[in-house]
Amino acid sequence: MRISEISSPELRPSLHESQSHVLSQIESSIKELECHSSEAPLKETLSDDLRLCLTKLTSLSPLSNSIKLQIWKLSYRLWNACVDLSNASGVRHSGLKVDEEHAKLRQVSADLLFISSDVAGIPSPAFKSASFFYKTGLIWHDLRKFDFASNCFEKATDLTSNLDISSVPGGEERKLLLELNIARSRTAWEVSDQNLAITLLNRAKNILFGCAENYKALANQYMMFGKIVLSKNEVSSVNEALRLMNEAFELCEKGLRIVKRQDETLALKALRLKTLRFIAASHLQRDEFESVLKCVRVLRDGSSGDNHPSLSVLAMKAWLGLGRYGEAEKELRGMVINKGIPEGVWVSAVESYFQAAGAAGAETTKGVFLGLLGRCHVSAGSAIRVVHKLVGDGVGGEGARVRAKVVAELVSDERVVALFAGQEAAKERTAMHAVLWNCAADHFRSKDYETSAEMFEKSMLYVPYDIENKILRAKGFRVLCLCHLGVSQLDRAQEYINEAEKLEPNITCAFLKFKINLLKSDHNGAITQVQAMTTCLDFTPDFLCLSAHESVACHALPVAVASLSNLLNFYSSGKSMPTTEVTVFRTLVTILTQDPGKESEVLKYMKRAHARLNELGPDHFFGKGEVGRRERNWFAANLWNIGTRIGKERNYELCTEFFRLASEFYADEKQRKSTLLDSEVRQAIELLDKAGKILTSVSAGTQANDYQITTIEPNLFFIYTLDAYDLHSRLNDLGSQQLTLIKSFAASKSCNPNYLLQIGLNASQGPQSNPEVATFALNTCLSALLSSPSPDYQYVALIVRKLIAVGAIYKGDTDDNVVYGMYKHAYRIMVGLKEGEYPTEEGKWLAMTAWNRAALPVKLGHAEAAKKWMNIGLELAGKVPGMQTYRSCMEDFLAGFEKKFHVHDNGESRSQVVI
Repeated sequence: MRISEISSPELRPSLHESQSHVLSQIESSIKELECHSSEAPLKETLSDDLRLCLTKLTSLSPLSNSIKLQIWKLSYRLWNACVDLSNASGVRHSGLKVDEEHAKLRQVSADLLFISSDVAGIPSPAFKSASFFYKTGLIWHDLRKFDFASNCFEKATDLTSNLDISSVPGGEERKLLLELNIARSRTAWEVSDQNLAITLLNRAKNILFGCAENYKALANQYMMFGKIVLSKNEVSSVNEALRLMNEAFELCEKGLRIVKRQDETLALKALRLKTLRFIAASHLQRDEFESVLKCVRVLRDGSSGDNHPSLSVLAMKAWLGLGRYGEAEKELRGMVINKGIPEGVWVSAVESYFQAAGAAGAETTKGVFLGLLGRCHVSAGSAIRVVHKLVGDGVGGEGARVRAKVVAELVSDERVVALFAGQEAAKERTAMHAVLWNCAADHFRSKDYETSAEMFEKSMLYVPYDIENKILRAKGFRVLCLCHLGVSQLDRAQEYINEAEKLEPNITCAFLKFKINLLKSDHNGAITQVQAMTTCLDFTPDFLCLSAHESVACHALPVAVASLSNLLNFYSSGKSMPTTEVTVFRTLVTILTQDPGKESEVLKYMKRAHARLNELGPDHFFGKGEVGRRERNWFAANLWNIGTRIGKERNYELCTEFFRLASEFYADEKQRKSTLLDSEVRQAIELLDKAGKILTSVSAGTQANDYQITTIEPNLFFIYTLDAYDLHSRLNDLGSQQLTLIKSFAASKSCNPNYLLQIGLNASQGPQSNPEVATFALNTCLSALLSSPSPDYQYVALIVRKLIAVGAIYKGDTDDNVVYGMYKHAYRIMVGLKEGEYPTEEGKWLAMTAWNRAALPVKLGHAEAAKKWMNIGLELAGKVPGMQTYRSCMEDFLAGFEKKFHVHDNGESRSQVVI
């Protein structure tokens, strides 16, 4: 279905009686709405009925002036009925469904007024129609139906864009022009079309009409957008936020120069101060600390004497950034006496101060916090935040010990402890305990046992003395025992483990008592504890293995023998064992042979080993292969050697036993792959990365031989970016690396729209094209062009065409969300432009290609998809001079198409088609 295939329109006679019949149906529906009770739900088909009548009425053109006058009156009746119904039911019926039905009815009212907007005898009909669309758009915006809202605002813009601004009659009309631009900008922002949103605000500067209220409204919208961008806390967004804030500030300044009434002066001054505070915040994110302080001085020294709580925080952070900790501390301490500063603000300030000052600021942080406790209510959550910041993320060194000491003093203060009393603070109490416990654990791992013990003790202050927390208290006593063991304070360790055992007797307590006895050289007590460990409910053989290792380390051989002897008893129990049985036997024999006179003990365990050998078999006892052979030879050789030694000592009976047992044991017998090309490419990437770092360093103004280098040609950064992009493509790296590289360049000061356009065109074509990079570069370039005061629409049109091509090729023609979105975006750019300002040929291309995209859906019988493309083609044709004939043909074909396929839209979709 091409434009050339559309047949000539058929002339239809005027049907005055049909028009009157449709008007009667509309009036009947309006009467029904006027009589509707606010207590009853709205008839869901009412807006659909009215929409159908509107469609019929539109098809019965031309309309006489008398008919238009009737339509005009019916539109106002419908609108007023909606207002009355909304006022009556707004409090009781706040459901979304009711609100959407109201919005649909108001949309019908606006569309009715539109088809009669050229009625004779009514002053400023275009403005009245635009007002209806503007108010309807606000309702759709509040319902977050941004497409409907945008359509209403664009229709209103069309109605007012051809008027001479200097001839706009009154204040209400002038106010509508400004509010329409601002509302349309807000809707564009909500759908992430920020470039269009800013463009619309820039256009609004021409329709302020010297009114202070208008200056305030426009400045406030610039500031709101700036706040949103600034809240993202991204380096790439700070410049944009600062630009928006400066626009708002300049508008306030201009407004104050024309303001006359005192109330207007106060409002603009308040907005100017607020904007200046956000400008200071923007400078802070850019690390422009002198600029921050300059803004603060202007705010404080002005006639208004601004004392906003944020000023102290901004000033403090700026002083910190300059390394002036004394001035920062003065600002921080000044906040303590300012009762107007919210709790969250000064807690954030305390965190920032300590983060910059480090351990040197720990005492100040503690003093400020305790000072705040004395002047106002401080929450437990704030205490946790301050303590968490003081504790820090790392340990080690004198600074960590200083911080821990300050934290210990802070959390043990009775006023701080009192913040966490009671059941209502249970969650915060648990959080504080966790912070202190983790800090203590970090110091324990770094072997700073004294600091660790102090922090564990302070954490116990936040564990209640009740049954539920008994196990947690026992755990605290156990770790305190370990800390005092680390510094050889055995008696203190004994006291803590005894307390832990009273609360929760377990294997850990038994083992720690064993270790204390071992360190005290109380071997009998240690052996008793070895026996006690085996009776614990949570006992595992691993503890006996650990006991043996500890005993050997302490040269307590009898204790080691007792541990290993008990360990042997569990190999036939089926438990998981920490080591092989033959290893335990071998270790036992080795230990016993170190003590002369223990030959009988050695023989006993050797016989026991031989019995297990016969029970399990050689492979299971010794192990298979060479490992098993070596184990068997070790036992046999040691038996022979001990027997020989005993024989020399004339202990022939024992010697015989060793030799006999020895005989029993004896009787039991890539090539690296890498291509040269990849290696060379990676080496080139490394060299290029070094070059990039040098460029960045020199651009920042690095000192070189006492000469300050301050400038670098921007094209060097562009060449570097292109080279790096090409190298990554040689490695088939078409993903995150290339996109990250281009995003970094786009955020730099060396970037301009021409560079982005070249990158986008390069990435959109060729065998190594990258659609993601192409889309990002072209969209960023488009945003930059549209944000300028005088956009070059020749380049804008080129980028739009290229983005449509990229979306169609890489996303597919069926992806309406991409391709259709670009056509819609192009239409919104064209709305409000003067005739011919957007390149005519490009506009024709957009209109005709959009219309022709309906060909495939028509052939496939997809009526809704076809209608969507025909509508956007029709809308674009309306913005291009010289396409009136095409538009007429399009309208007739669309009418015939709807009749053929019996397409009936609901209220929502019809609003889109009409506009």
